[in-house]
This record gives sequence, structure tokens and C-alpha cells, in this order.
Amino acid sequence: MKQTNIENPLMRKMLDAAARTLKKYFNAMPDKENEEDTIKSISAGVSFHGATLWVLVFAIFIASLGLNVNSTAVIIGAMLISPLMGPIIGMGLAVGINDFDLLKRSAKNYLVATVISVATATVYFLLTPLDQAQSELLARTSPTLYDVLIALFGGAAGIVALATKGKGNVLPGVAIATALMPPLCTAGFGIATGNLLYFLGAFYLFFINTVFISIATYIGVRMMKFSQKQFAATERYARVRRYVITAVAATMVPAAVMTYHIVRESIFNTNVNNFITDKLDSPGTRIVSYDVDKDSLTLRVVAVGRELTDSAVRQAQDGMAAYKLGRYRLQVIQGAESASVMTLNSRLAGLRTSADNYAAMLRDEAAKAARLQELLGEYTRYEAMAPEIAKEVKALFPAAAGVSLSLAAEATADTSAVKRYATAIIATTPGGSLDAAERQRISQWLGTRLGVDTIKLVVE
Repeated sequence: MKQTNIENPLMRKMLDAAARTLKKYFNAMPDKENEEDTIKSISAGVSFHGATLWVLVFAIFIASLGLNVNSTAVIIGAMLISPLMGPIIGMGLAVGINDFDLLKRSAKNYLVATVISVATATVYFLLTPLDQAQSELLARTSPTLYDVLIALFGGAAGIVALATKGKGNVLPGVAIATALMPPLCTAGFGIATGNLLYFLGAFYLFFINTVFISIATYIGVRMMKFSQKQFAATERYARVRRYVITAVAATMVPAAVMTYHIVRESIFNTNVNNFITDKLDSPGTRIVSYDVDKDSLTLRVVAVGRELTDSAVRQAQDGMAAYKLGRYRLQVIQGAESASVMTLNSRLAGLRTSADNYAAMLRDEAAKAARLQELLGEYTRYEAMAPEIAKEVKALFPAAAGVSLSLAAEATADTSAVKRYATAIIATTPGGSLDAAERQRISQWLGTRLGVDTIKLVVE
């Protein structure tokens, strides 16, 4: 009993010391900017007229072009110059300080900016001859709960930066992370192509960003203890708060449902890949493709090379339950059943040869063809990626004028081992140069972008 009495005060003392330490490091109030200056700055960015409106229109055209040609660098540039963040942060600030004049002005300009943005994007996609949905565009049609979290944390970073003295590069980063503009351009693409699902998905993503950036701004304003305007009509204030809570709930529920289905599908695909790798891949046997028929609950696998025995297939079938695939039936297509073997079989049907030798020959040729196709894909991948990477390198490193990518093989005289690595030749602009630090950053970035561990960089 005495030990308990000694430990409790000691524990409380330790907790109090930890709390004081955390408060010392995380307290943002000493860095708080003049409150009136912050409110004036945010209020000034709310309005859309004149030059601001033209900047918005041009940014929409740039973002639409980036989505159209699938260029990440162009899309990032458009997000950096977009003024869409102003009225969204303005709405959060207005609710946080009970300024309903600012709320009405922010909401009005938000609607104006949204309509003009969607209309501009629609006009562009009606005129452009490129009407195929690229990966950058498709990425904005299926919002999830992760987009909610990105908008929430991005908005929190934005209001902390605006309300404190050390603003730094936070707001441009928030503009890129939350990606307000691409969803509006995708909504315009949906209208131009008559695809309602694209429009709804993209506009929902934009609405998610709007709501949770505003909510984060509201929370930040309250936590940083901004002065609130006295509000006589308490009933009206309570009604506005109910609207805010309803908007948050209505926004989160569909995103949570979408996230559940996406995560569930991702886990299922991972289980299928793990099952095929662990149970069916073996020396001499190559799994060239597979598909899952969820209607008939069948997993079809096409294999070439050495045939899997009946006992191996049965053993794999029995092991499907461990990968949460117990409801599915395994169907292995191999040997004469596979598409490649059947094609070769029809061409050589007139030959008089032993059936066993013939099948073995076809399997060997199919394995060689698969390996050659794999090697060819490695070499041609860099050629296909070069134009897009050249644009991105130029955007990130202005002194770089172009890039040449290739796959190289290296061998030494004292060993027979061959080492493959990527080679990148960077051409600089006339009079431009890249110092050692920039070359290091380019090497690291290219290695991540190309998905390789080793890259040899040459600067001309």
C-alpha cells in the first residue's frame, strides 16, 4: 500500500513534466501572426474578379492540358498558380469567427469559381481532339476516405501557415497535396464526353476537398483562439452549425464506403498473387496470366513450360483456403490447352512426329518466347517513358534541356556475371549547368521514377 502511495505522486509528476515538454514544443501561439492581418489576408483572397479570374481560367486550361496529355509536371504547375484555395479557407475562417458576411462572400465566390472552372474545362474538352481518358484523369474519378484525410491535414497545415509568422512553402504544398483543380477539370471532361459517372466522381472529390479544408480551417481558428464576433441570433448560429455537421457526415459516408470496397478488392488481389506465387510458380513452369470469374467462383491460371502434375494442382486447390480463396475453384490451363500451344499446334498439325516430343518442343518454345518478350519490354520501357520524363526533369531542374534513357549491360573480364542498370544522359541548356547536389537529386529522383536501384547519370 505504501509503494502505491509513493508511485502515484511520482507518476503524476512525470506525466506533468511530459505534458509541459510537449506543450513547449507544440505550442504555436508564440508564433501567431497579428490576428487582424491574418483575417485581412484571407479575406483579400476570397474574391474572384479581374486578374484573379483570368488566372483561374488560364490555370484550368493548363490543368486540362496536363490531364489530356497525362503530364504530372503540367498538372502540378496548374495547381501552384490556382487561386481556388482562397474562398474555401475563407468559409472555414468565417464559421470559426462567426463572420457571416465573410461566409456569404466566400460561398458566393466559391460557387462562381466552381462554375467558371467546370465551364472552362468543358469547353476545352469539347474542342480538343484527344478524348481518351488517361491515368491522371481517371485517378480523379474514384474518391476515397484517404482523400478526406489528405484534405483535412492539408487544410490544417494551410491555416497554421497563414496564421503564423513562418509561412515558408506551406501553401503551395497544400495546393498540390489537396489537388483542387484536377477534379474540376475531370468534371468538365465528364460533361464534354457525356460520362455522368466521371462527372459525379470528380465533383464529389472536389466537394470532399472543399468541406474538409474548411473544417480544418475552422478547427485551426478555434484552437488558435481567434476572437469571435458577438452574435445576437443564436438560433441562426445553431442552424449553421447543424448544416456544417450534416455536410461533414454526408461527405464522409460515401467516401468510407468506396474506401471499404477498394481496400477489400486490393486485399483480394494480393491474396490471389500470393497464392499463385507460393503454390503454382515452380522451376520450369511460368504463369503467363490469370483471371478471376466471380460469377462462377473460378480462378483460371494459364501456365507454360513444365506441366504441373495433377497432385500439385490438387494440393494447390486444397491450400486456397489459407489465402481466403476457399470458395473458389482452381482451373489450370497448360500444355495443349494453353492458347500459345494451341496456336503452334494448328500450324504444325501436318507434321508427323511423336506426340510427346512435339509437346515438349512447343513448351520450350513458349518459355523462350516469354523470356524474350520480358527482355524486350525492359529495353522498350525507357523509350516509351523518355518524353514524359524529359518534361518532368525540365520542370524540376530548369537547367536540364533533355534526357536520354537506356538500359545498359556491364561485364568485367574476370567474371561472367552481367550487371544491368539504367543510364540517363542529361543535356543542359546553353550556358546552364548542374552542380553536384543537383546531380545527386536528379539521380535519386530518376531512380525512384524508373523503379531501379542503380542509375548511371551523365551530364552533357
